[in-house]
Amino acid sequence: MSAQINNIRPEFDREIVDIVDYVMNYEISSRVAYDTAHYCLLDTLGCGLEALEYPACKKLLGPIVPGTVVPNGVRVPGTQFQLDPVQAAFNIGAMIRWLDFNDIPGWRRSGGILPTTSAAFWQRRTGFRATRSPAAKRR
Repeated sequence: MSAQINNIRPEFDREIVDIVDYVMNYEISSRVAYDTAHYCLLDTLGCGLEALEYPACKKLLGPIVPGTVVPNGVRVPGTQFQLDPVQAAFNIGAMIRWLDFNDIPGWRRSGGILPTTSAAFWQRRTGFRATRSPAAKRR
């Protein structure tokens, strides 16, 4: 006898719906918020570019298969690499977090900016359009 397969999905948790609603619909109106994001981005880029001075960091970077170039791929700042979004996120994340052992506070949130934007950059270059998730449609 075979087990019945239930394909009815449960409702999303309220927290997930709230996060999706915030991401999709919240309008930022504060100049301070934009300035803070700008400085955070510059700080993150600075940390990543500084990490390129360390040979041990540079050894971690690049495509999985040497010489691979992904058409419309994500460019890794400060390098010649153009990678798929996942490998680019790893490369960029490794760069910007490389100096964490130094004087950068552990609570710093800028580490998530560039890996996250690698997916957005790829979407823009390829014309990929994500559909709204089921959680975004529920209110």
